[in-house]
Amino acid sequence: MNDKERIAQHAANQVADGMLVGLGTGSTANCFIEELAQRSREQGLKVTTVSSSIASAIKAQQLGLPVLGFDQVSHVDLYVDGADEVSPELTLLKGQGADLVREKLLATASKQFLVLVESNKLVERIGQHFAIPIEVMPFAWQLVKKQLEAIGGQGDLRQNANKNGYAISSHGSLILDMRFAEHIDAEALNDILNSIPGIVEHGIFYALATTVLIGVNGQVQERQAANL
Repeated sequence: MNDKERIAQHAANQVADGMLVGLGTGSTANCFIEELAQRSREQGLKVTTVSSSIASAIKAQQLGLPVLGFDQVSHVDLYVDGADEVSPELTLLKGQGADLVREKLLATASKQFLVLVESNKLVERIGQHFAIPIEVMPFAWQLVKKQLEAIGGQGDLRQNANKNGYAISSHGSLILDMRFAEHIDAEALNDILNSIPGIVEHGIFYALATTVLIGVNGQVQERQAANL
């Protein structure tokens, strides 16, 4: 069992009978879905799920987990997902997979947000390794980009996988991948991005994670948010 599988199993063991569980997207989230489905089969754990992406919904259904649509839920007991970066104060960077709206909806609606990462995702500051993904209304991207450049942002629209056009989010938006100066901290940047018209959502998840599980050399370390 590798570190990714180990933290996924640890997370699945924290799911209680009767929970509505939010499912993340990506390789780590896939491991969690597999572990959750195994508990459901072998231990009779009864859960319902809601997914941050079509891909995760299909995987959950194929493994026998019941999946609800977003329009069928008003709260989530536990949301489990990975992250691209995690800062010391547990701010997250997410969005390389372009499901920002669904992911942040689940993160804000959940009583607990459990984040699963390997140790290489730990950073000193958000944006250290990745640009900040910023989902924008298609007609507004140039206006938004101009405002971001005014505060020192540098970047451009994300290209699709074939490099012959632009990436489209699951919400139908364009994505600006922007880098910012180190002196702008995540809290300030979160506030700025939230205030700019035309931005649908962005990849900074500030003060949303309740617990981060970190896989390190065969062990699982747990970090709790300071406000708990």
